[in-house]
Amino acid sequence: MRLVQLTDCHLHADPKARSRAGFPLCQLESVVEAVRATRPDVVLVTGDISQDETAASYQHAHRVLSTLECPWFWLGGNHDQPGLMEEIRGFHDVIDLANWRLLTVNTWVRGQAHGELGEARLGQLAERLAEDERPTLLAMHHPPLAVGSAWIDEIGLKDRDALWEMLSSFPQVRAILCGHIHQAFAGRQVLEHGEVLVYGCPSTTDQFLPGSEGFAIDEASRPGYRIFDLRGEEWLTWVERVDL
Repeated sequence: MRLVQLTDCHLHADPKARSRAGFPLCQLESVVEAVRATRPDVVLVTGDISQDETAASYQHAHRVLSTLECPWFWLGGNHDQPGLMEEIRGFHDVIDLANWRLLTVNTWVRGQAHGELGEARLGQLAERLAEDERPTLLAMHHPPLAVGSAWIDEIGLKDRDALWEMLSSFPQVRAILCGHIHQAFAGRQVLEHGEVLVYGCPSTTDQFLPGSEGFAIDEASRPGYRIFDLRGEEWLTWVERVDL
């Protein structure tokens, strides 16, 4: 089972709009073309599909992602408007991956750059985890760990301690995929029953400079995506970059 993660497309209504380091729609088209060649079974986009929060930006994304020859799903990030997204394509909380499950987690907070779950969402996640003991991946927009960039860590998942406390009761959670950070990342959280790996993913457009105190673009890096190959109860994951 091959899962591919895309994230942080930051599209505009204007298809020719420019970002700080490129043209987001053109970059997304190139990344999706590269992803198609990897023959994924499922593709997940972990938020910030839009930059300008317009219906047209989501329509662009839907058109490009629908060229994939596999099921694809999305979730919202801090730049998104979930209502507009749902009008074009709905959300899925649980995605079946044969021997695995993928649960999507909503960390969106209206009008805020940071993420938060709150008691209600944490409770819903716990209920979903209690339903099935298969190996499980979680996917969310905001990172549940510090990534080493001060400005990003300020706008990460605010109630991550509550998340980790809840996950201590669910050893089937093996890894968490996140967006938001516009860079490759791998970290881990040690719990009583073992460790949970946390993976970040390059953006399909601008990349952020790792380890920076303030906002900084990594102009030497390229758009990319992350591959997860699930094999029995094991997995292999890596990042691919795309030449434009």
